[in-house]
Amino acid sequence: MTTTDDSGEGFGGVDGTGSAEGVEVKPVAGLIGAEITGVDLAGPLDDVVVAVIRAAVLRWKVVFFRGQRLDHAAHIAFARRFGEPVTLGKRGSASPEGFPQVETTADRLELGGRYGMDHAEWLERRRHTLLRGWHCDHGARIDPPAATVLRAETVPPYGGDTTWSNLAAAYAGLSEPVRDFVDGLRAEHRLGVGYQPRPGDDAYLRHLLDRQVASGHPLVRVHPETGERVLFVNGYYLEQIQGVSRAESRLLLEMLLEQATRPEYTVRFRWEPGSVAFWDNRATIHLAPNDLARVDHPRVMHRVMLTGDIPVGVDGRPSEAIVGTEPGRW
Repeated sequence: MTTTDDSGEGFGGVDGTGSAEGVEVKPVAGLIGAEITGVDLAGPLDDVVVAVIRAAVLRWKVVFFRGQRLDHAAHIAFARRFGEPVTLGKRGSASPEGFPQVETTADRLELGGRYGMDHAEWLERRRHTLLRGWHCDHGARIDPPAATVLRAETVPPYGGDTTWSNLAAAYAGLSEPVRDFVDGLRAEHRLGVGYQPRPGDDAYLRHLLDRQVASGHPLVRVHPETGERVLFVNGYYLEQIQGVSRAESRLLLEMLLEQATRPEYTVRFRWEPGSVAFWDNRATIHLAPNDLARVDHPRVMHRVMLTGDIPVGVDGRPSEAIVGTEPGRW
């Protein structure tokens, strides 16, 4: 997200307590998540309302709206009030024509047998441990998206919830000696980390190897708007802490991921048609649902991401591209 709205006024340091007539921000968990009511996201939004929403995202990390009637154009227009939407070069087959900023996830259609396995097997091979599925969007890039706006079109009658965790709270919850230790570490984030290949030929593994993306990110990044220190870890992209042995890295990452996903730092959202979630991708990780293989009902979601910056560590050093990524190039 950029730090200004259309009026040019900055929002650095806001605490999420701003107000606009008829708009209410209601926290839904102690450390993360708020529901915003009194806003029609498809209509024109004045600068005061935009400021309230931005402040709530920075304060609560993820905000939720219900009962919205957004089409693809309105979805993009809303996201654009907070930054520059990412234009995707490649999208899934379910994504709409004519809207390159919108990526559609239709869980039962996503793979469609393209790699010789159904969606359930693909998820199982990607998420073979309890912590593997936790991720930020496109975390292996040199410039992960700043934020994501996700809207629900079709959801199952039960199941399919998404959970987010507050990485600033996770960092603050570490003991002081551990904070001092991790402040100086960096880690390699790589696309497809931990995927368990199929026996014999594996088309998805070939796909990953042909399209490698990797970056070296600080293990603790400084949030560019709030100044908070964020424990920049996730289970899906993080390969290894640099400068330590693999054995040490594995144990350290397990400890830090367990810290990052402690229940008190999380919020879980039950989707309905017309629900919208808007989260700070720099300060959260989320867990997409893994229960839909047992629910015989489609789940169709549309995502727009906002262009991000290059993470910067406590020491002021930015992330470094390793392979397959450069700022702004999708």
